[in-house]
Amino acid sequence: MATGYIGDCYMNSYPLSKKQVKALIFSIFVAMLGYLALSLSFEWQEVWSAYQTIGFLGIALTLLLSLVNYVLRFIRWQIYLSIMKYFVPFRRSIVVYFAGFSLTTTPGKAGEMLRGVFLKPYGIPFTSTAAAFISERLSDLFAIVLLCLLGISAYSEGVSILLVGCGVIICAQVVLSSVWLISLLQNWAKQSASKLGKAVEYFASIILEAKRCNVFWLQAISLVISLLAWSAEAYAFYLIVSWTGSDISITIAFSIYAVSMLAGALSFLPGGVGSAEAVMIALLLWAGIGESQAIAATVVIRLVTLWFAVIIGCLSLLQLGKVDAPQKVAVRP
Repeated sequence: MATGYIGDCYMNSYPLSKKQVKALIFSIFVAMLGYLALSLSFEWQEVWSAYQTIGFLGIALTLLLSLVNYVLRFIRWQIYLSIMKYFVPFRRSIVVYFAGFSLTTTPGKAGEMLRGVFLKPYGIPFTSTAAAFISERLSDLFAIVLLCLLGISAYSEGVSILLVGCGVIICAQVVLSSVWLISLLQNWAKQSASKLGKAVEYFASIILEAKRCNVFWLQAISLVISLLAWSAEAYAFYLIVSWTGSDISITIAFSIYAVSMLAGALSFLPGGVGSAEAVMIALLLWAGIGESQAIAATVVIRLVTLWFAVIIGCLSLLQLGKVDAPQKVAVRP
């Protein structure tokens, strides 16, 4: 198929200065230390004991399962970009994608849209990267809700969270599939000269772009990828809880992890920090796990999932200015 070129992408197109990157990484590092200090202020001896019980190989395995999650989600991201007919060199694309993880601890993970800033020099408009981001979150939400169903019937406390999650999915699908609604928003925005009108028009353009990533066959593929990705982390959670000496079924463990992630997402707290942990500990206690083991398992799983992603993101940020020599990037018309 014929391709067109959008020009050279030089290293001076790097959107953040080294000073800004270092300041960003330093603030993230401080936040991570604060989280760790706060977490260890509760049952720190049990957390350390759990780490010793799990051992180096156990930690390495759980980190590997988290990495499986990240790689699968990157593959899904690549599929979205290709559907929108944008092509970025593989090495650059994966570093940019992982760099977004540096801002995972933002409300709704919205900071991950930083990827759009780094992909703009490649001729990819921010509306397209925002559309891919929205499609990612919707696919993740689908997968998490399905994982919740594995054992949610046993947890009356989690039913309300699940219902809210289903409500968000339904509303998102209605918006994405309603050409009439999008056209109405666009027509209103074009007639309005206000800042709100411009914002609505921009949002409508993002939704129209996101529709390309949400056709049925692509949603099915994305859902399978999302289920595999989040099941990898849920399995890591199951292993950690089991290794702390607690007896729990894999279906219940998957459900607890999924409900906790859903609660964190719906809370819109930075990275779900606080809300996800509170729900996870409460559900583990409800399942008959001892308080010390529940806290220890929760702290360890968050370190090897959430904060591991943040560390990878920071390392990727440092690499962004070093990846790829000046080159042309093909964009299919």
